[in-house]
Amino acid sequence: MVTLADTPTTKRIRQGPQAVLDREALTERLVERIREDKGKWETARSDVLAIVREERDAAMSRIEALLAEDGGGLLCAQRIAKLHDDLIAAVSQVIVSYAYPADNPSSAERIAIVAVGGYGRGTLAPGSDIDLLFLFPYKQTGWVESVIEAVLYLLWDLGLTVGHATRSVEDCIRMARSDMTVRTAVLESRFLWGDEELAEELVQKFDSSVVRGSAAEFISAKLAERDERHRRQGRSRYLVEPNVKEGKGGLRDLNTLFWIAKYFFRVRTGEELVSLGVLTRADYRLFRKCEDFLWAVRCHLHFLTGRHEERLSFDLQREIAVRLGYTSHPGLRDVERFMKHYFLVAKDVGDLTRIFCSALEEDQVKQAPRLNRFLRTMRHGKSRAIRGTKDFVIDHNRINVADPEVFSRDPVNLIRVFYLADKHDLAFHPDAMTLIRRSLKLINAALREDEEANRLFLELLSSKNDPETILRRMNEAGVLGRFVTEFGRIVAMMQFNMYHHYTVDEHLIRTIGILADIEAGRLEADHPLATSLIPTIQNRRLLYVAVFLHDIAKGRPEDHSILGAKIARKLCPRFGLSPSETETVAWLIEVHLFMSSTAQSRDLGDPKTISDFAEIVQSPERLKLLAILTEADIAAVGPGVWNGWKAQLLRVLYDETEPRLAGGHSRMSREQRVAAAQSALRAALPDWPDDAMDAYVVRHYAPYWLRVDLADKIAHAGLIKDADDNDRRFASDVVTDGDSGVTRLTVFAPDHPRLLSAIFGSCSVAGANIVDAQIFTTSDGFALDTIAVTRQFADDEDEKRRADRILAMIDRSLGGQEKLPDKVEQRIRKKGGPKPFRIETEVLLHNGWSDNHTVLEVSGLDRPGLLYDLTREISDLNLNITSAHVATFGERVVDVFYVTDLVGHKISNGQRQNRIKRRLVSVFNGDARRGQAAA
Repeated sequence: MVTLADTPTTKRIRQGPQAVLDREALTERLVERIREDKGKWETARSDVLAIVREERDAAMSRIEALLAEDGGGLLCAQRIAKLHDDLIAAVSQVIVSYAYPADNPSSAERIAIVAVGGYGRGTLAPGSDIDLLFLFPYKQTGWVESVIEAVLYLLWDLGLTVGHATRSVEDCIRMARSDMTVRTAVLESRFLWGDEELAEELVQKFDSSVVRGSAAEFISAKLAERDERHRRQGRSRYLVEPNVKEGKGGLRDLNTLFWIAKYFFRVRTGEELVSLGVLTRADYRLFRKCEDFLWAVRCHLHFLTGRHEERLSFDLQREIAVRLGYTSHPGLRDVERFMKHYFLVAKDVGDLTRIFCSALEEDQVKQAPRLNRFLRTMRHGKSRAIRGTKDFVIDHNRINVADPEVFSRDPVNLIRVFYLADKHDLAFHPDAMTLIRRSLKLINAALREDEEANRLFLELLSSKNDPETILRRMNEAGVLGRFVTEFGRIVAMMQFNMYHHYTVDEHLIRTIGILADIEAGRLEADHPLATSLIPTIQNRRLLYVAVFLHDIAKGRPEDHSILGAKIARKLCPRFGLSPSETETVAWLIEVHLFMSSTAQSRDLGDPKTISDFAEIVQSPERLKLLAILTEADIAAVGPGVWNGWKAQLLRVLYDETEPRLAGGHSRMSREQRVAAAQSALRAALPDWPDDAMDAYVVRHYAPYWLRVDLADKIAHAGLIKDADDNDRRFASDVVTDGDSGVTRLTVFAPDHPRLLSAIFGSCSVAGANIVDAQIFTTSDGFALDTIAVTRQFADDEDEKRRADRILAMIDRSLGGQEKLPDKVEQRIRKKGGPKPFRIETEVLLHNGWSDNHTVLEVSGLDRPGLLYDLTREISDLNLNITSAHVATFGERVVDVFYVTDLVGHKISNGQRQNRIKRRLVSVFNGDARRGQAAA
């Protein structure tokens, strides 16, 4: 056995779990209690249960205290497993001795209790199930059945969740041959109590009858199982609310590696893998550190929640960070530092997987290449040279090193290997990835400034093949963060909010992937504007560099857009960009949020909005670049964030701005585009008489024609016509969208100061989370409002019924039959409780954003009923809302209202402005709502 050098983690682990329960003392105490009842189990059972519960509760409290004291996650899991070993053994012993004694047992009256699954590995989390196998020789006798039943009922009465199976040795072998779950459970089996010879017989027969000759089948099944688990969990190991047990880079991935190792190499401990040369000492220490950290997180999760909780959700992350001793640093909060550590560990788990697979493959090649999961690519041909280089070869359709010295001989090869893999569309041989990882120290200042290395990097960054995959491989190997040290600072960095689904580095890489797909025309349906613009830009490579660097300065005290521009001015010349290209990249990074915020938060029908935006952008080329970057950035935030609504807003902003920047000659004027939209609707509704269409067209103002897509215009026309024909003053419609996870509610009703609050209040009462709103008024005094809410039901019919209930409540509220304030208050109380996020409330008044309106911009922490309270308070302040723009970024809401006083003037009085600010700030705190409720 190889002895590993001690690190704090390995030393602590090697000390073994500290005993928290004396099994013999517990058994004696139970026996003494039974004897007090003259050995009668029936009368003593309740007292036995009480003693065992008392001992377990006290031991679990000691284990939690020890976890806080020494931080040993693996030790904690081992202590909990050892505690239950002792409890089960003590309980089983007294049951056999006093409840069902067998004075003269037959050969069939033998039983062994065996731990399987995670418990079989000798580890348990506080809320884990306890998986037991009750093993008997060849048939189940009445005595065996009675003992098993007595043990199980006592464990259940303790409140434990016990997964159990009752089988003979032959049953186990027969089922293990056909059922991979049973096979894995038996592989992890560990004797607890009873007839140890039975348990040993199972192990020997399992080895000889099941394991022998079936390694390929087992490994293929386990890896397929792992891939399916990753698919269910979201594939990426960089999801910001990870599953500690089942997620990619979590404990189950480490379990899978060890299952395969035990099965294939027939080892009992991880250290034996070092003896066999499968892992180096450093690799094994890393394995143990990852395991220890993940177990610490999981045990804290269970203790904190008091249940079997595996998802590290936002509301738990901060408390876990505090429990683990993380503190805040400039630019990074305690919880963000903890989560960065978590994702670095998840990345290490991925590295270990690749190293292990490489060793396994090499061993199989020496024997008989039958593992189709690992070796399927080996059937496609033999090694061959790559034209233009002697340092790399194509080894069974994967790039591999020609010799172990390729990187030390020429460090530029650490970049070239990725360039060649992209150029020739090659996967990476595990041996190459292992050598890359072990050569990272060669990436120094000299290599970072090397002209050839930077040329190769820029080519692969802006490749027309698959730059996303190559950059992700570079990142996982550790090369990207070392070659671009500024990128290294944001590797595994999370942003503690509900808006961003991925870590910062994963987001940047995904944005490159979206951009590449747009350029290749693969996303034209979702990104028609960007797809049409990208072939017309003059310099595509600066766009890729800007996308790669746009969030490079996250996690620092300074504004990340401004600091990111400074970093770009340093990096771009190194990458080979000219001074003018560098300045364009820096500008794009500095304003990369500007187009999105303008489109979602400003009135695009107000000429001042367009002139302000055009003044910042200044040129048609920059407008194109910014539009493409904005679309890719939003789409890479997470599933469902990009939708047709946002696409239409950006299209309108682009179309309104482009003629101003091009001198009005390059595209249709605003009037021409309005006329074209009206003509398109006429063509789509040929059955409408000309006079009816003429009357309908003039009911809508120009912003409506520019901001609403044709499909919605057709639906709106039908809705309004039906209302007119039936003389109804309230009409509504519902559109469900499973792809975006959003349901849209459209309301057509007489315009009224309380209309918005009625809509928002009804949504709040129904528990509908509002993510966006589109507000229009017509020339004849009606409002046409569309509200997007988060979808609740998977089935369209269920979702439509929910939407119909909301719309009916809006109708009743407008008619005075529904008392919304009371119901909103009840809903808020029901959803009350502390929030894991802290966002400073900000209320701004802008008189320079519009020529005719005061613009109220309010931002802060979202909560149930907020929009209802805001619109109600604005009405109470005698302000008229002419345009509303609702944007939700996870837990943060940014709402913009274009308002005037009751006679149509801006709010210019300073005292009144301050009063408005105070009142709207109080809305976020709930003060205004409480005052209204009390009144």
